Amino acid sequence: LCDEPALKREFRGAWLHTVFQSQYARQTTAQNKAYLTEQLDRLQKAGINVVIFQIRPQADAFYRSDLEPWSRFLSGKAGVAPSPAWDPLAFMIEESHKRGMELHAWLNPYRVTTSAKESLPAGHLYKREPQRFVWYAKKLYFDPGLPENRQFIEDVVRDIVRRYDVDGIHLDDYFYPYPVAGVKFPDNKSYARYGKGMELADWRRKNVDMLIEGLHKVITQEKPWVRFGVSPFGIWRNKRTDPEGSETSGLQNYDDLYADILLWARNGWIDYQLPQLYWELEHKAASTLTLVNWWNDHAYERHMYIGQDVDRTMKSAAVDGSSDSSQLNHKVRLSRELPNVHGNCWWPGYSVTANVGGVADSLSSRLQSTPALVPS
Repeated sequence: LCDEPALKREFRGAWLHTVFQSQYARQTTAQNKAYLTEQLDRLQKAGINVVIFQIRPQADAFYRSDLEPWSRFLSGKAGVAPSPAWDPLAFMIEESHKRGMELHAWLNPYRVTTSAKESLPAGHLYKREPQRFVWYAKKLYFDPGLPENRQFIEDVVRDIVRRYDVDGIHLDDYFYPYPVAGVKFPDNKSYARYGKGMELADWRRKNVDMLIEGLHKVITQEKPWVRFGVSPFGIWRNKRTDPEGSETSGLQNYDDLYADILLWARNGWIDYQLPQLYWELEHKAASTLTLVNWWNDHAYERHMYIGQDVDRTMKSAAVDGSSDSSQLNHKVRLSRELPNVHGNCWWPGYSVTANVGGVADSLSSRLQSTPALVPS
């Protein structure tokens, strides 16, 4: 067993996503408040001290916003406010803080729709300025190459940080969209205008770099104590592509999503990296055992936490010679033994609250049985 050491500080996060979650639109305001209260109570019992709550799943809002419409995942129809009126972000901040937990507001920067069938509300920015957007694989995105789009996303974050007592701003792995075989991302117009002779891939990375640097400046100007974290796909680059890369063979942040996470860490534009190591410890193409050590070596004095997939962790047998029925103990032990790793985040948080594979029991009884402060 991996009994909990006396840890004063450890990041113990859980993601609560709202995209494709039908329960919020199906429930009344009172039911939603009761539901989220129960989620927080269960997370607190499991030792969670950071809730990463998705408030902008697709250029929409799970909070009161004059910049973007209410989310269809909240009310059932984009642009329609919940009734009776309430503000989920304000509610989650208050309830998390009551429990001694941080609340990090999670945004998706570029995604606007998740299918071709969606109808956007009349006041949506796309209806007013469609030239700022591109369709890719039947989904709508902000064109990351346009300065006005970076400015808009900065304005959205500034508005959130200014009006809400959030403890963090969080972006996940969706920058340029995951590539679809044989389909080119249609940014040729913005590239022709702003590429300035750069290679296309370098230009795309530069666009994301400028967004991250801009968000860092916005947050620092408004409330420098608010953390800014990014949770990238678990592979930066494979070693066969770059000697600095990991011994893996999978999709690459740098080449496929145009996200140079290591640059952001080196430049101090982010406060924490939270790579999504959702694979089994011994996965052939992307071993979590290999990757957790690689990320530990590439922290660049930023906080480093590990994103763990609850279902896969609890359904995979131990590989450390123990009789454990899952890989939970081994993964937590690794995060505590490596010098530059300071905690874990569990995906999805709903699997923790549902106690999938007994994960909540293990966390509350042994691995996270006493409270810990978030690393300062």
